[in-house]
Amino acid sequence: MYGVVTRNADEVSMEPFDLGFYEVKDVTGRAAEPLPNAVNMVSCFGDNAAASENDDLVPVDERGEPATRDREYFDWAYICPTHPEYREGLLEIIADCAAENEAVRLDDVGFPREGFCHCDRCERRFAESDRDDFTDWRADVITEFVAEAADLIPGRLLLTLYPDPYPDHLRARAGLDLDRLADHVDEFVVPLYDTEYATTYWLETIARGFRSRLGGDYDLHGAPPETPFSLELYAVDVDVDDLIHATEVAETYAKDVFFGYDANNAAAAVRRKDADSRDGEVHRPE
Repeated sequence: MYGVVTRNADEVSMEPFDLGFYEVKDVTGRAAEPLPNAVNMVSCFGDNAAASENDDLVPVDERGEPATRDREYFDWAYICPTHPEYREGLLEIIADCAAENEAVRLDDVGFPREGFCHCDRCERRFAESDRDDFTDWRADVITEFVAEAADLIPGRLLLTLYPDPYPDHLRARAGLDLDRLADHVDEFVVPLYDTEYATTYWLETIARGFRSRLGGDYDLHGAPPETPFSLELYAVDVDVDDLIHATEVAETYAKDVFFGYDANNAAAAVRRKDADSRDGEVHRPE
């Protein structure tokens, strides 16, 4: 199955895609009304606008440095996952999305990096918890949030993952404990973005790593992952032939393939790929 990720409401039902994802809240803080004919997407703890308006929302490391986009390695500003009012607002948005379409996708879930967050609230909550290890406590925070969200979503819950399948990296980096999250998540989505896809060995390596990490079999003819995952490719200004090749690699390992932010280019790639496959068919006479 092929899907498209878009900020344009008129593209969610576009041919030849089987599924449309619509950004209801993105990392800029831009908000839109959820759609009934799309899997509505919510950027949970990425929010430039909210972070710029209220410093108390922003996670800090042990030195008090904030996780904002004016620092190296941060593409957007983050929000502390323990902030109660922001978290409550997120759950309200998720509930509104689920009221329009029973399937919802959560993006940007987790702490920004290792070492976050050491705000006074997080320090206090960690001290009051029954955890001795800060990493374990962070995993509790994120798992509890996803569990709360799952209770509001009657259909499928999809969760975006940072593209790092190495064991324990996601847990250490963002507080994402995949084994525990699998109890609440129906499907993981892994964005593997590139502006060219001139080479795809790295795409195959990461895709195969996730297949193994999520309980799948190295043998592609064997058992699929216990929790399915899909791959998302970047489609903006990517050469169609390169995008087709990336799609062929991605669909070898993943349940489905989604395309981000250029529906027309992605549609051209899917149509040409389908046409090429039909040209290669041999029909024998009865």
